[in-house]
Amino acid sequence: MASYRARRRRAMVAEVRRQGVTDSRVLRAMLEVPRHRFVPAHRADEAYGPGPLPIACGQTISAPAMVGAMAALLELTGRERVLEVGTGSGYAAAVLSRCAREVISIEYHPSLAAGARAALAATGHHVEVRHGDGRAGAPDKAPFDAISVAAMAEGEVPATLLGQLTDRGVLVCPVGHGRRGDLVRMRRDGRVERFMPVSFVPLL
Repeated sequence: MASYRARRRRAMVAEVRRQGVTDSRVLRAMLEVPRHRFVPAHRADEAYGPGPLPIACGQTISAPAMVGAMAALLELTGRERVLEVGTGSGYAAAVLSRCAREVISIEYHPSLAAGARAALAATGHHVEVRHGDGRAGAPDKAPFDAISVAAMAEGEVPATLLGQLTDRGVLVCPVGHGRRGDLVRMRRDGRVERFMPVSFVPLL
């Protein structure tokens, strides 16, 4: 079973690469993280498929290509302190933790935060998972070199999060209305880049 899942994971990463993610640090992290440990047990066989999967509390684990794309847009070198908003299952936080120096992740739903904390610990990933309002960020640990928001910001990115970036920091976030919008990368100096259209659960 282990070798079968390893083959599936390699195939998943090959597909993520075909979809345009070329960051070697991100791709290597996705090869190393056992995605099946971050989905409900009855969906473990679906973990390495191309799409998102439902988890508890009406949330989802994003498609592998989306996890890879968002991590790559942060341009991590391994030295950064990263804030993730929307821990969900903990899978993206695990990937980020292999690409950065430190990761703090905030989850709105307490049961999801607890589950992600357990999954991350069980798979050997050192991530500080907090339960709380992700829109408030983590001012006690700011500033951050990078912020990844895994939920749809309504109309604009919360100014509180932008204010927690370092001078050269970068923030990646879906921005739109309801569950549909565009993936946006913003920098502290005001530069804004828009990428592909995306669908995410709303930012809570």
